[in-house]
Amino acid sequence: MRVGIPAESRPAERRVACVPDTVRTLVGAGLVVDVQSGAGTHAYAADAAYRAAGAQVVAQDTVGEVEAVLSVQPLEIAQARRLRPGDITISFLSPPNELELVRVLAERGVTSFSLDLLPRVTRAQGADALSSQALVAGYRAVLVAAERLPRFLPMFTTAAGTVPPAKVLVLGAGVAGLQAIATARRLGAVVEAYDVRAAAAEEVRSLGARFVELPLETQQGVYAAEQSETFLERQRELIAERVAASDVVITTAAIPGRAAPVLVTTDMLKAMAPGSVVVDLAAESGGNCAGSVAGQEVWVGDVLVHGARNMPSGMPIHASKLYARNVANLLMMMTEDGVVEPDLTDEVLAGCCLTHAGEVRHEPTRGLL
Repeated sequence: MRVGIPAESRPAERRVACVPDTVRTLVGAGLVVDVQSGAGTHAYAADAAYRAAGAQVVAQDTVGEVEAVLSVQPLEIAQARRLRPGDITISFLSPPNELELVRVLAERGVTSFSLDLLPRVTRAQGADALSSQALVAGYRAVLVAAERLPRFLPMFTTAAGTVPPAKVLVLGAGVAGLQAIATARRLGAVVEAYDVRAAAAEEVRSLGARFVELPLETQQGVYAAEQSETFLERQRELIAERVAASDVVITTAAIPGRAAPVLVTTDMLKAMAPGSVVVDLAAESGGNCAGSVAGQEVWVGDVLVHGARNMPSGMPIHASKLYARNVANLLMMMTEDGVVEPDLTDEVLAGCCLTHAGEVRHEPTRGLL
């Protein structure tokens, strides 16, 4: 069977869904791999490297000619209309934002898998692209903040006096938050973090940061759940002092498929020192910070709010390598002897299957349609 890797067409997307290393994995499993010429250019994966790994480099995308299509962003609707019944797609695909595409995929009889819907179970960890890309985003968020902050992050002792280290507050200690903590610590900042999950405290402290304890009910488990507005209001009241004392705030609280909770208000921003920076990694889902706009930098008084958009795409080499491995791992779960044939009784495949055989299998998306 043939697998196609089209060049990404959505604005500012620099990643690619398959790199030469994963081409070897797919070819070794008996698959034929078609890579559109230039697909890996922004991730510094040349056509020659794909050929050397065993791929066929083609002038145009082969959507509608191959049995499986791997991409980072969802296919364009025009591409989806070229798909045939039984064709397979794997990509990020947030159903609430792509309802017309979901309709087309269902109408065409396509079996589509969304990495946004991947179950959070142990067997699925190798395909967990949300986590791998969150790692990139957390790292890059600190670099963005450091570049914009008009002062040093580390402490310096000089003949002219001592420069104290910057104070960084990370809100949310998931994958992105923990990577932001680790990176800020490496750069010499004093770091503290807050998360609603009790288990996060130990992880934060293990990275050398201070965990902010608030007199609020904590959550159990690995992933944070949505909170009531009453809880969020009390949380904002208690965290305001820590925000005001920080030179950099990095917010990472996002719940897939839902609006991000507002953690930092306009009044909290006004209480920060002039020149402070907020990097909002949840800007694309509404934002954790009041006034943040995805893809823009907004000044609230003398505080800069950076609304992150597709942060992993800013580091396309490693973001692509991690994502490509996630996609290859998912594809290998449904491949045997060179044939891709998903077993939808498998909890991992069933959990992230969006459409199949003319039906929308994801119940919340069916409700939206």
